[in-house]
Amino acid sequence: VDVGGATVGQIGPGLLVLLAVEPDDTAADAEKLVDRVLRYRVFEDPAGRMNLSLLDTGGGLLLVPQFTLAADTGKGLRPSFTGAAPPELGRQLFGHAASHAGRQIGERLALGQFGAHMQVSLTNDGPVTFWLRAAATT
Repeated sequence: VDVGGATVGQIGPGLLVLLAVEPDDTAADAEKLVDRVLRYRVFEDPAGRMNLSLLDTGGGLLLVPQFTLAADTGKGLRPSFTGAAPPELGRQLFGHAASHAGRQIGERLALGQFGAHMQVSLTNDGPVTFWLRAAATT
């Protein structure tokens, strides 16, 4: 992740998580989502099956705030961002999610920068992409 020409977050093999916060999200939701991401079995085991988690592989986690994922695109030709949390709540819960992840994986965590214009580069090895929601973890 680059901001203003400088790299602010970078990992090797692991997961890139684009994190959106919605108005009704809570700190508990953020923790549930992080726990699920860290334990979600999306990496291949020796038999070639998706059976290993980030915790199993020791990979990195690049956590990037991305409020546009909460956009309502259901009608018209322009997205509405009313589904995204207000910036202060988004900043608070992104920080909470980052702290929770950091307590579990330490230096393997890298972050994007909240509120910044970021250039995010990804080498998608698969491609394997999933949409996880905190509500689905209960």
